[in-house]
Amino acid sequence: MENKTSSSNFGVVVSVRGSVVEARFDEHLPPIYSVLRAGDSGRIVIEVLAQSDAHCVRGIALTPTQGLARGMVVEDTGGPLKAPVGKAILSRMFDVFGNTIDREAALSDVQWRSVHRAPPPLARRSTKSEIFETGIKVIDVLVPLERGGKAGLFGGAGVGKTVLLTEMIHNMIGHHEGVSIFCGIGERSREGEELYRDMKEAGVLPNMVMVFGQMNEPPGSRFRVGHAALTMAEYFRDDEHRNVLLLIDNIFRFIQAGSEVSGLMGQMPSRLGYQPTMGTELSGLEERIANTDTGAITSIQAVYVPADDFTDPAAVHAFSHISASIVLSRKRAGEGLFPAIDPLQSSSKMATPGIVGERHYGLAQEIRRTLAQYAELKDIIAMLGLEQLSPEDRSVVARARRLERFLTQPFFTTEQFTGFKGKLVSLKDALDGCERILHDEFKDYPESALYMIGAINEAKAKPEAKPQPKDEHAAGVHPS
Repeated sequence: MENKTSSSNFGVVVSVRGSVVEARFDEHLPPIYSVLRAGDSGRIVIEVLAQSDAHCVRGIALTPTQGLARGMVVEDTGGPLKAPVGKAILSRMFDVFGNTIDREAALSDVQWRSVHRAPPPLARRSTKSEIFETGIKVIDVLVPLERGGKAGLFGGAGVGKTVLLTEMIHNMIGHHEGVSIFCGIGERSREGEELYRDMKEAGVLPNMVMVFGQMNEPPGSRFRVGHAALTMAEYFRDDEHRNVLLLIDNIFRFIQAGSEVSGLMGQMPSRLGYQPTMGTELSGLEERIANTDTGAITSIQAVYVPADDFTDPAAVHAFSHISASIVLSRKRAGEGLFPAIDPLQSSSKMATPGIVGERHYGLAQEIRRTLAQYAELKDIIAMLGLEQLSPEDRSVVARARRLERFLTQPFFTTEQFTGFKGKLVSLKDALDGCERILHDEFKDYPESALYMIGAINEAKAKPEAKPQPKDEHAAGVHPS
């Protein structure tokens, strides 16, 4: 009960309809976003969303409403929903109310701040476009992320979304002296527990905070958990002047929770049944993720696309905020090419000559062109065999397959499963490797010499990296 006021304001429950609670206050009407508490020791928490008349407020319960009845007393806490901030929150796991859910010792030495905060003003925003290096070759070369920007991660189950997020957390903490915040919106409790255990084993928990609004919780709770996580992220950016990596899984479930709240509050639905205020609600969350003069919040968000329909209003609104989209492919995962990012479907607004430079831009275009030509030739290879291709096409295939293998990378967070030691690759080394492959420097090396390595020079040190006879390297390219 950290946000109690000395002069208490009490009201009475007038009606309870599912998660919607109406209460009457005769003295002082609580403002919008005030938190009310009812039931034994205030276990039922209600957030005011509308003032019906001069004495009545209508709110949405953030907890289950079992046991709440007409005539029961509600207390106005005198403030909005608050989240804990401070150094003590690192390595901990929270729910939407700021309660710890990791069975560790109680929190001490924290401040409580409102989860409703305005985005940083334009005057404080950094206008410089900077690249956020992840140390992952395929992302840094083909889909560069923006420091203080937002990237969308599109992918189904089992293609490596969580592993990719885990690796980014590991690289962020080890090499950027940053803080990572994981926000699970509508997460399954199994996923949260697995992620917590994985992070502990990977040794990245000490610089990390986790916030979960589980799938079984009421919509009001799932709707506010993103705001609570952002309040924590803003503390590290503005007060500690640190770079923050904010991972949100899944932004679609935030929109879904807002839709449920809107329906319960009796608002008329908009297109396809979504809430009429969806654009405003999503902007209220997304605009707070920004790059300022003191630090940056860089966000990577998993995006579920309903029925693979990219014209769905939820996907359209999410796209308008995202500066890079990383698409994971099940086919590449099946071929063992990890991270399973599809280079032809993924794109970034940062990949322009003005931001990444002429050389990087030209190389990225050349890599895409080579991979696209290989994709077109795959059908011919499958039907007629590699021998039927012209010598030029054959060298394109050889280059593309070597590029595909060079863009795989062993991760620190999967060392115990793969047996490969994790590698962090600088952008310079990644570009250098791609350029040398495109110039056919490695055409006499077997493809396997380039698989799961860091910088390109490691290929020469591999035991299988004995240059092949001239005619053999082409024959070794089998259709995938």
